[in-house]
Amino acid sequence: MSEITKKSRSSTIGWAILILLSITWGASFILIKKGLLAFSPMQVASLRIGIAGLAFLPVLIFNFKKIDWTQLQPLLIVGFAGSAIPALLFSLAQTQVSSSVAGVLNSMTPIFVLIQGVLFYGLILTRNKLLGVILGFLGASLLIVGPSYFMPQLEEVVSTGDKNEWYALFLILATYCYALSGNTIQKHFQNVSAVNLSAAAYCLVAPVGILYLLFSDFIKILQTHPDAMISLGAIVFLSLVGTVAASILFFKLIQMTSALFASTVAFLIPIVAIGFGFLDGEKVTIYHFLGMTMILFGVYITRKKQKDSMKKARLGN
Repeated sequence: MSEITKKSRSSTIGWAILILLSITWGASFILIKKGLLAFSPMQVASLRIGIAGLAFLPVLIFNFKKIDWTQLQPLLIVGFAGSAIPALLFSLAQTQVSSSVAGVLNSMTPIFVLIQGVLFYGLILTRNKLLGVILGFLGASLLIVGPSYFMPQLEEVVSTGDKNEWYALFLILATYCYALSGNTIQKHFQNVSAVNLSAAAYCLVAPVGILYLLFSDFIKILQTHPDAMISLGAIVFLSLVGTVAASILFFKLIQMTSALFASTVAFLIPIVAIGFGFLDGEKVTIYHFLGMTMILFGVYITRKKQKDSMKKARLGN
């Protein structure tokens, strides 16, 4: 096989993986919504991290000696800030906020990576990066309060499906946690396999979720709630496909192409999330698209010089 043919084949596979990741991660917000039909936010989060931890357990056992366990504290930060806490915050938020809004606000993560870099890691804030941060927050603000503030007389017509838009602040906090995880990875685990790192992080936090489920009314809900199987199926799919398989695919995509190419998935996820929300009956307004455009353009500006800082940060979806 010629070199040109190999590159063409690699490019085709790379694009296929990118599209698959966009669909998988973009669908995660609608899957959380389905999980909440039967289970509480804490149960949804516990199931996510518990199932993912069990799935990663063989990887952890096989590669146990390859992980630097002297770095336990940063590993715990990655586990809790990169998966457990955001899983709970997204579930809490989506009891009141549409999956479309959740999908768009998820794109705030790189904005917080930059802010934390400036505050704690000596990163220089340039004029363009400051503009990106401002655009990101303006877009988030517009997305959260736009319909109710600017068009209250049309609230019934343009309803986004949100009961309390201020619950979107949980989503903002979740993206801050993702950013903390990403910056911790960059500082302490730059040369560690993303698969091994994911396995260690999830297996560290999984026992917390499993223990919570054992002492909650999870079993009773499974036996009595009419939507229990739908919710459980959605969360299992989210954990195994949206977390375990997608993490491995994302790492493979970086190896096959580049961190720059792989990072473009962040720009496709909100579009997919809005699409799934629309198909599920959520109303999509002009504020979805205006807010999304502002956030993504802000993200583009802030990431121009730091594409590699987030290449491993998406342990949560």
